[in-house]
Order: sequence, then C-alpha cells, then structure tokens
Amino acid sequence: QVRLVESGGGLVQAGGSLRLSCTASGLSFSNSRMGWFRRSPGKEREFVGYISWNGVTTYYVDSVKGRFTIARDNARNTVSLQMNSLEPEDTASYYCAARIDMGIRYSSPYDWTYWGQGTQVTVSS
Repeated sequence: QVRLVESGGGLVQAGGSLRLSCTASGLSFSNSRMGWFRRSPGKEREFVGYISWNGVTTYYVDSVKGRFTIARDNARNTVSLQMNSLEPEDTASYYCAARIDMGIRYSSPYDWTYWGQGTQVTVSS
C-alpha cells in the first residue's frame, strides 16, 4: 500500500520560510516523480512543482519560481518543499503527490497517481 505523509506545515508571517517534507512508503521511490500541489479554500487544487526521479529536473508554477525549491533524498524516500519569502497568497493545504508512469503532462491533479493527506500552511500579513 502506497503511503505519502506530509509534515512541516504551520503558521508563518509574510516574508518568512517553511520547509515541508513528504515521506513515501510502499512504492519504488527512486523510480517515482514527485510533485507538490496546493489548494486554497474555494479553489481547485493547483500545481506547485515537481521533481524528476533523479532530482535533476524540476518545474515550478510561475507564482513560486525563485521562492520555492523542491529536493529529494532517494536514500530516505523523502521529498521536500522549501518555501521562502512566503506571501499571504501562499496560504493553502499542501499535498505531496507521486507517479511512476512516464506521461509528459504534470500540471493537472489527474496526472498523478498517489496523494498524501495534506498539511496546512497559513501565511499571515
């Protein structure tokens, strides 16, 4: 059974930083692409970024480029999302996602197979 568990959410002031982690089990992590999504109240789940199986390639949504960084540790089956210069607009539940297929699409939640339960990030102004 595949399990993704996020941690690290919390309350932070605008301009601050948070680091989210996601620990995976039950899948071949080193062969999996890992992604992060977020959902704000009243909005659909939004793509944040993803990292390739070997960590060489990353993609980010324009709104977080230069502020967020995704990294992975295949020895520990973990992927992280370092969030700097946080803004109130970043307030959302953040979800870790995984996939093992080789599809070229990545920005829709339907492109991803496995999901964590989410962790809340609140940025105060």
